[in-house]
Amino acid sequence: MSIYRERVHRGSARATVLRTVGTRERRSHLSAPRVPTVGIDIGGTKVMAGVVDADGTILEKLRTETPDKSKSPKVVEDTITELVLDLSDRHDVHAVGIGAAGWVDADRNRVLFAPHLSWRNEPLRDRLAERLDVPVMVDNDANAAAWAEWRFGAGRGEDHLVMITLGTGIGGAILEDGQVKRGKYGVAGEFGHMQVVPAGHRCPCGNRGCWEQYSSGNALVREARELAAAESPVAYGITDRVGGNIQEITGPLITELARQGDAMCVELLQDIGQWLGVGIANLAAALDPSCFVIGGGVSAADDLLIGPARDAFRRTLTGRGYRPEARIVKAQLGPEAGMVGAADLARLVARRFRRANRRRVERYERAGSSSPLRLAPRGQAGRE
Repeated sequence: MSIYRERVHRGSARATVLRTVGTRERRSHLSAPRVPTVGIDIGGTKVMAGVVDADGTILEKLRTETPDKSKSPKVVEDTITELVLDLSDRHDVHAVGIGAAGWVDADRNRVLFAPHLSWRNEPLRDRLAERLDVPVMVDNDANAAAWAEWRFGAGRGEDHLVMITLGTGIGGAILEDGQVKRGKYGVAGEFGHMQVVPAGHRCPCGNRGCWEQYSSGNALVREARELAAAESPVAYGITDRVGGNIQEITGPLITELARQGDAMCVELLQDIGQWLGVGIANLAAALDPSCFVIGGGVSAADDLLIGPARDAFRRTLTGRGYRPEARIVKAQLGPEAGMVGAADLARLVARRFRRANRRRVERYERAGSSSPLRLAPRGQAGRE
């Protein structure tokens, strides 16, 4: 398995000694233990893992491809375990947070459904906790990203925030008064599947006219490829760039050409941005937040996308001119947001591990052992 490693400036490497702190803490971000935790961001193509401190600073980051085309639950869990144990060789690990691209139940234990992985009602939290011997928190990746932006990024200071993540599709999350609103069954925030065009484009979810079919990376690429396939004169620039191989047209390429002034690519991003603004206006009518944070890969287009979104939002907003308007801002933490948010959310459950570890240390001391307590060995479940 090929792992890309990135280390950020940190102190000298420390042995993985699981520290003991006896003070009970309230489970809130303000009083959570200030200990390093690991965040994992899992997608259909990559797994990113990092050690994050209490200020949201990434101390070290690893990245690898999501293994095996079948992406079976065990294979992915093996990969997560390997990454965490690798990081634990150089850092104290007090908890692990998982941000998964899928539906996570209200107890944040089971992944009910993941579109790009073979997880169907998978008890991910319990299985990983048994292997890692530390508390594990599982949440939707958009929830984790929104938490990170609220704590450390573009959403700081906001008490009512909605995050929109524009990637292959559209994800989202809602935060109110410092809490992620997950809904009764844990699957709130699936904004991409709001219907905006009756009988519109077919969506992989099975319905037609979903928002993400008009404002997402997939929508952007689909429109560009259709114009190129039709040999439209406006598509000559991008067709030449890919040497006539239409399948090589990607979202980042469209953004790059738009920045260089390609008229078709600029227009496509404007179209995506306008649909984004319409959807945001609908969400404002329902949720009335103070701020919308736009993240995901497509947000790299900056004002080529967000400018048209703001214009469409103002034109479409219910009660426009007679109500305060929410801010629309680009996310600040980039592709690491889900990883940072998952790690920070995991810090809220770290105190459970600290109490359990204190009991273990006491048993070691009574037995006269001087061996440091470490994470369970690879492939071994050592939870007590």
